[in-house]
Amino acid sequence: MRAHHAIAIVAIVLIGVGLKWAFFSAPTAEAVVPSVAMDVFQMHQNVKNLPEQKMNDMTFVFSESD
Repeated sequence: MRAHHAIAIVAIVLIGVGLKWAFFSAPTAEAVVPSVAMDVFQMHQNVKNLPEQKMNDMTFVFSESD
């Protein structure tokens, strides 16, 4: 009779641990985003020596066809 009680207690403990892992799992990590204000105008003022691309803009060039 005592063996049945011990087996039942072990089974209840194992079921409880399994349910704990299923429903109370560790929370996922969240990234902490610092609230830093960026001055975009100052960034544009500090930029120097950027590469340039030369383009031949033909947007409003029309052919002379009658």
